[in-house]
Amino acid sequence: MLAALKREIHKAVIGHEELIDAMLIALFTGGHIYLEGVPGVAKTTAVKALAQALGLDFHRVQFTPDLLPADILGSEILDLQTRRFTVKHGPVFSHLLLADEINRAGPKVQSALLEAMAERQVTIGEESYPLPSPFMVLATANPLDQEGTYPLPEASLDRFMMKVSVGYNDFDEEMEIMERAASGDFPPVERVGDPDAFASMVERIGAVHADEEIKRYILTIVTATRNPAEYALDHLEDFVEYGASPRGSIDLLKASKARALLSGRDFVTPADVARMAYPVLRHRIVLGYSAATVSLTADAVIRTILERIPAP
Repeated sequence: MLAALKREIHKAVIGHEELIDAMLIALFTGGHIYLEGVPGVAKTTAVKALAQALGLDFHRVQFTPDLLPADILGSEILDLQTRRFTVKHGPVFSHLLLADEINRAGPKVQSALLEAMAERQVTIGEESYPLPSPFMVLATANPLDQEGTYPLPEASLDRFMMKVSVGYNDFDEEMEIMERAASGDFPPVERVGDPDAFASMVERIGAVHADEEIKRYILTIVTATRNPAEYALDHLEDFVEYGASPRGSIDLLKASKARALLSGRDFVTPADVARMAYPVLRHRIVLGYSAATVSLTADAVIRTILERIPAP
């Protein structure tokens, strides 16, 4: 099923393997994705193709400074004929929600998504309403123009399973995109999944074996982001203010299992953990001002930790 899904998504999206894999991993493990990338690199197209391939509902919300929480969640509306309030559901009531340029809306709007992401429910008035299952939020941020934006606080970023950076296609891929777009030669995305197949895939990922040593390896990596000095990484101590939360270790285990299944295995290897450490942990590591003075990034910190921690 995974191979068929990727094949259908690639009918609409050229390249971007990391993005497609991240979407599949997050969807089948109950996670959410924070996408960072320049405009026009097929982020929306990829999400729509995933929805079509699985027959899921998809909504897109363009976040702007004047957006209100009710524009996302819905609201109570007074019916003048019955003189009763009825609830009109917002776009969050879908399987896949694309929160486009989430950092352009204020903190009140950003926080409106937190309950939906964490609890899979939305409170409107005095009632709570469950969201469809599966439910995944894909939030995008434009890294080029930060004027007038509201960066997500660490507590909000921690709700996202992965942060994926989406860059430009290479020369040959963009040539194919240009030619296809000019001729309209993009075949339709066919549906290849159903609810039973989806549930079966979730069970298969949960059944992927992770050895006790693999779990210790994951936890050691996460712990090293919090206390680098304990792992002879004293030179990172002055640069890292906060490390990954317990959600980081939980999500790294889930993502590693899904990565293993994508690779055709029913067991997790250290290579799976190392590969998923970057998207799962990069947004959970908070660097201090001193890190900017030496151009140190979260990815560089993760790379240093992986080089230091011996793989089982």
